[in-house]
Amino acid sequence: MTEPIKATRTFGVNAWVWASPVTDDRIAELAPRVRDWGFDTIELPVENVDHWDPDRTAKLLDSLGLSATVVLAMGPGRELVAADRETVAATRDYLRRAVDMAAGISASVVAGPAYTSVGRAWRMSDTERRACYLQLRDSLAPVVEHAKGAGVTVAVEPLNRYETSLINTVDQVLEALEGLPTQACGVALDIYHMNIEEQDIPAAIRKAAGRIAHVQVCANDRGAPGADHLDWPGIVGALDAAGYQGPLVIESFTAENATLAAATSIWRPLARNQDAIAVDGLAFLAGLVQGGGATNR
Repeated sequence: MTEPIKATRTFGVNAWVWASPVTDDRIAELAPRVRDWGFDTIELPVENVDHWDPDRTAKLLDSLGLSATVVLAMGPGRELVAADRETVAATRDYLRRAVDMAAGISASVVAGPAYTSVGRAWRMSDTERRACYLQLRDSLAPVVEHAKGAGVTVAVEPLNRYETSLINTVDQVLEALEGLPTQACGVALDIYHMNIEEQDIPAAIRKAAGRIAHVQVCANDRGAPGADHLDWPGIVGALDAAGYQGPLVIESFTAENATLAAATSIWRPLARNQDAIAVDGLAFLAGLVQGGGATNR
């Protein structure tokens, strides 16, 4: 049996670890620190499309030798399913503009729950769920076509049951995206959510092979990867087996913004400070992939 080729891993960190909203000034402050710590990628949220300027950001990232990924902020009123036409149209416009911002900074991925606002949940029968998935495909298709033209992939992220009732698992996201072009529409895997929803995380990763466009990592409690009980060798091995070549991006959140802290249930410090989530997480992940045997702390 042929062994999977191990990817040469790169690593990123989401600016939400420190800031919300993420603005031009915060990016200018954070990007040099991220680069100096050894990260390859900085992940930039688009909470509102006027929070940061793609041209200014592109020049800064280029000067630092940093790449970027972009994530969505699906707040109240951003809906592609079970919503009126005006809401769907406005959400589609937001998603297109997020794609344009990604293209403007040469980011190849826009990731997030591109289907409904975080925290919106309702009971569905199997028939109702299938109807929602059909509506999602119809609503998302023009965005995916726009992304294809921009050289960007929309990576759709399953969330845990406390944040959505629509797409929680790899099986569900693969069903929901069926028929949308893989070159412009993929899956974003977030290990935090997978730890809650998947019975076997490595098996779920392997199931998504060929469609994984983005991966976010953190400890099971949203702290630094490695400071937890997760099977990180198994997770990284499954990503290798699935052929995922992109960065592993540490995503956690700051309690600086009360709204974001409440939305993500950040009620206590997750490390000795926010920097440690990034620095300790990077050290663990780099040791894991380079040495093949880093252990959970």
